Amino acid sequence: MNQYATMIRNLKSPEVMERLMHLYGRRDGMLVEQTGRYIGLLKRHEELFHENREVLMISAPGRTEIGGNHTDHNRGRVLAAAINLDTLSAVSARDDMMVEIHSDGYPAIKVDLGSLDVVEKEKGKTHALVRGVAARMAELGYKIGGFNAAVTSNVMSGSGLSSSAAFEVMTCAIFDALYNGFTIDYKTRAKISQYAENVYFGKPSGLLDQMASSAGGLVTVDFKHDDPDVRPMHFDFAKYGYSLVVVATGGNHADLTDDYAAIPAEMKKVAALFNEPYLRRVRPEEFYQALPTLRGKVSDRALLRAMHFFEEDERVVRQVAALDRNDLFAFLWEIICSGRSSYMYLQNVYANPKDQSLSLALAMAEHMMLDKDGAWRVHGGGFAGTTLNFVPDKLLNQFIETMEGTFGEHCCNVLDIRPEGAAVLRLE
Repeated sequence: MNQYATMIRNLKSPEVMERLMHLYGRRDGMLVEQTGRYIGLLKRHEELFHENREVLMISAPGRTEIGGNHTDHNRGRVLAAAINLDTLSAVSARDDMMVEIHSDGYPAIKVDLGSLDVVEKEKGKTHALVRGVAARMAELGYKIGGFNAAVTSNVMSGSGLSSSAAFEVMTCAIFDALYNGFTIDYKTRAKISQYAENVYFGKPSGLLDQMASSAGGLVTVDFKHDDPDVRPMHFDFAKYGYSLVVVATGGNHADLTDDYAAIPAEMKKVAALFNEPYLRRVRPEEFYQALPTLRGKVSDRALLRAMHFFEEDERVVRQVAALDRNDLFAFLWEIICSGRSSYMYLQNVYANPKDQSLSLALAMAEHMMLDKDGAWRVHGGGFAGTTLNFVPDKLLNQFIETMEGTFGEHCCNVLDIRPEGAAVLRLE
């Protein structure tokens, strides 16, 4: 029996089944779905590479941003969670410095790690993320090397669930597992991943997405200092009769980089008026006192976005406190307030006036759940993509039916919080 057949057989072992339930939850049909994914990926790796050395299964989850919309890049606070959707690889080491990745639905890529310099023509491409992760790891003294990978993901591009962060965190975990004994802590892994996206890929993201994917579970993160303060939290929304539903409204993030980049840039322009690099280092009362004199020095939109930052940053504190005391309804009210602030002040709900799918999804959620104890907000970067909804289970079927009737079949993802970040499964 070859090693691939052995690994496929071992997927049915009680230990692996329990591991899969830990990562993906215990909903009906999950084990059939996930074992099918794993078997398909192993067969794909065998077809491509016919490997006779160890093949690892390495997974990194997507994330849901629960609180702190566009606060991380100005050193603010966030509340986020890893989810049961992931980017998954079957991967083996090589004897050279070449990386070869075959991802479902995308052209195969090859990256030669013989050079770790930024390649301008790779910006915006997957190659840049791989090279950037490798470069930063090497710079920090970690070992790197080539690998062959077959990859699949149900964290879809443009979904608002951080497909890029999941890929970056997975790539870092691959180098770590193959060449460093899987010893890198989750904070360092997140920072390496962010570096690749900022410097090599060319997108000025904050650290929220990578930290949530890397750490796993429900976490609140304070980015005030270079070493973020990460606090794991425990709250079971299902116990209170609620489901987390992300609605994909049909827009795509892919061509909106300039819109995203303008948000941290405008916030930092306001901070610069106080001789500070980030808004977190500006006292809110100082900002509001100076507000009449600031107009004209930066755009009105920059001032509104700064107002959003100050209010949203404190809102996360209240959200965390509400969950700590099991006050779900106070928490849900803060979720609604967060969404309204993003809509009115941050202004990241639409870029094209003729395509307001996010606006429509939010309005529909409010119509269905107002006075029925639900909550809704824009999710993640905004402008296109997804909304996050806390839906009472008694309304769940109606909610999904209405949203899918408007935005298409399978537009609703009912999420579980995944308790583990980057994960390595050895099936031999």
